[in-house]
Amino acid sequence: MERVAITDGSGNVVSTIQIVDGATALSRGELLLPGDLSRHRVGVIVQPSVTRIASAIEDSWRDRGASVRTITVPDREAAKTLSVAEDCFVQLNELGLTRDDMIVGIGGGAATDLAGFVAATYLRGVASVLFPTTMLAAVDASIGGKTAVNVGGKNLVGVFHHPDRVIIDLEILRGLPREILLEGSAEAVKAGFIADPDLVALYAADGLSANIADVLVRAVRVKAGIVSEDFRERGVRGTLNFGHTVGHAIETLTGLSHGHSVAIGMVAASYSSAKQLGFPETPAVVEILQKLGLPTVLPAGVSRSDILELIRLDKKRDHGGIRMALLSRIGECVVMSVDDATVLVGLTAIGVTN
Repeated sequence: MERVAITDGSGNVVSTIQIVDGATALSRGELLLPGDLSRHRVGVIVQPSVTRIASAIEDSWRDRGASVRTITVPDREAAKTLSVAEDCFVQLNELGLTRDDMIVGIGGGAATDLAGFVAATYLRGVASVLFPTTMLAAVDASIGGKTAVNVGGKNLVGVFHHPDRVIIDLEILRGLPREILLEGSAEAVKAGFIADPDLVALYAADGLSANIADVLVRAVRVKAGIVSEDFRERGVRGTLNFGHTVGHAIETLTGLSHGHSVAIGMVAASYSSAKQLGFPETPAVVEILQKLGLPTVLPAGVSRSDILELIRLDKKRDHGGIRMALLSRIGECVVMSVDDATVLVGLTAIGVTN
């Protein structure tokens, strides 16, 4: 249906994202791992909630001669720890996985993050492919080569390691519960806010009922294009962090989901954008997020000092201040250092008063 490539600074294709619709288990297996699999070993990192999908794909690989080890990891952020990664290393070693073999990640954003991290670090680097099964993983976590685990903060220990392939099946995404689809919509609409006004317009018109194929293709193109332009996050790739500076702090302090935290973080960043750049469309940002059903204010009990402390520990900081992705208009985003006062404008807008 759609194939999008990510290239490095020299124009070489390093990763492809293929969007399909209604693939069988056999064809999913072929798309993820084409060709002869005899004498090949495959380590599959999978979350419990998608073991049925994974098992059917794994059986297709076994039928083609592969030795397959299924490594089941916890759901959500509990998967992204060094201890879980270590267990993966042990099981891959027991399988006898080599650099000529493959690691596959199947599941949501935490599973694809972990699979990428394990692939990047086991034997100093093994090829990987990803099969995201949530909207969040499909539009964001599985694309771009950022892999990480949480040590003392969200995603503080990680490495760039692009998967060879990402296969996204629209049929799986259409069957997601509303709440899982909603969480991914936060990252999808973020792509629109920073680089694609037409994507924002889809959500503005239809909310969460917007055509999932149209949304997904546009969001994937935005992220792949930005990553290709700034392969190692030296500049424009920082715009993908719109809403994340405050959002990651909220996620850590409150336990809110990533999508909900980023939605609130985008409201804060929009108000900071208005102060710093004269961004005139903050009410539109808030209205679209509310139409989707995403939160736009914080629950009570989160302090300014706690949020600022976590922001200062964030990997996006620099020596000149707090680096934030800010909007000059919908579809145009810049990254700059801001002072505490600019951040506090956003925090006040989302309900932080103490």
